[in-house]
Amino acid sequence: MARKRFIIEMGMGIDQHGQDPTVAAARAVRNAIANNALPGVWEVAGLSHPNEMIVEVQVAVPYPEQVRQEEVLAVLPFGRKSLSVEVGGMVVQGKAIPELDDKNDEMLIAVAAVTVLVENPL
Repeated sequence: MARKRFIIEMGMGIDQHGQDPTVAAARAVRNAIANNALPGVWEVAGLSHPNEMIVEVQVAVPYPEQVRQEEVLAVLPFGRKSLSVEVGGMVVQGKAIPELDDKNDEMLIAVAAVTVLVENPL
């Protein structure tokens, strides 16, 4: 079966305190899917359950080696999920606040692209 892209959504996420790239990445994915309804997966693509969707996530974030991938994918409620994490995003100078468990003054920004694909019997 051929895979066809159904939708691509982009998002941004920030961890202002805590310097956790997983938090920034998960927020970017959540932002990408936050305002979507996908009735077309049933009405156009003919899927019978949302877990039949293929969901490919690409995230660019500082310190990608520290990202806990299963936590980022847990943001997605349905689908056959995969994640690709790469160096990117941005580090911005913030202000460390000890009560917020800051390790330093960095704020981490991540960007994400979430692609939903469907299998098409061509």
